[in-house]
Amino acid sequence: MSQKITPYKDSALGKKEQVAQMFDTISGNYDNLNRVISFGIDIKWRKKVLQLVAQSNPEIILDIATGTGDLAILMAQTSAKKIIGLDISAGMLEVGVKKIAEKKLSSTIEMVLGDSEKMPFEDNYFDAITVAFGVRNFENLEKGLAEILRVLKPNGVFVILETSVPDKTPYKQGYQFYSKNILPLVGKLFSKDNAAYGYLSESAAAFPYGEALNNILRKTGFIDVKAMPQTFGVATIYSASKK
Repeated sequence: MSQKITPYKDSALGKKEQVAQMFDTISGNYDNLNRVISFGIDIKWRKKVLQLVAQSNPEIILDIATGTGDLAILMAQTSAKKIIGLDISAGMLEVGVKKIAEKKLSSTIEMVLGDSEKMPFEDNYFDAITVAFGVRNFENLEKGLAEILRVLKPNGVFVILETSVPDKTPYKQGYQFYSKNILPLVGKLFSKDNAAYGYLSESAAAFPYGEALNNILRKTGFIDVKAMPQTFGVATIYSASKK
């Protein structure tokens, strides 16, 4: 990213610590607010990620920036025997652990507090790795992607779901108006952290998407890189693999 977007402009903390603090603060309302902000379409996008991952018949899956575990829970529909959800926010993980227990998936899904740029896993360990709406929160994108490449098995599948910016009229103008005006307003109504959803919209607008992110993935060492825009381009699913 050419510019460093952080949640709290006046904070002395680094981006990583600010992101953890932000998600801890909004964790209680995050799931409901997500559905409102995306009009529920994010559920459809996550199911497409599931389909991509399921095709590879993975045994061990890592879901990075797992948050409250929505995607990790969805991954239980694959052939995986073990799913690990990793997140930097203890507050988000706490909500996720409860959801997983309610669905009786605690023996399959393990939630781990950790840093995506310095993961406590062996090289070539996971058959599949997913990140939904999390890569733009990395403090150092290239470092985080290199760490993902390290722990992914050769021929493993890596799938990113991330916001992007529509290129075509009138979707581009509509997206800009929504992200700058509606998204922060809805965030303020639902959340006690006024800065959080301003950051989420600002970071989405500044993050590289489409071919720009494809090129960063290739530069990091990923192969078979592909971008699949969703819903007029407001989100994009990226798939990649490892030699």
